[in-house]
Amino acid sequence: MPLEQEFAYYKEYQEELVRQYEGKYLVIVGQTVISAHESELDAYESAKATHPLGTFLIQHCLHGQDSYTQTFHSRVMFH
Repeated sequence: MPLEQEFAYYKEYQEELVRQYEGKYLVIVGQTVISAHESELDAYESAKATHPLGTFLIQHCLHGQDSYTQTFHSRVMFH
């Protein structure tokens, strides 16, 4: 599954990340939060400017499993 490492990192450190970034949209690459944003669109625009699509995870940083979004970005286009 693509970006499995990034999502596993988020789940493992969710409590700590929420304390630091609650309510923000995190851009995660590997096991690193590279940025935090007020909106998902801002997170996406920032991430795609510096990282190829399909190499980063955008995760809304909230308490609990209901916040798991697993937003994946790839180069696949549907018509």
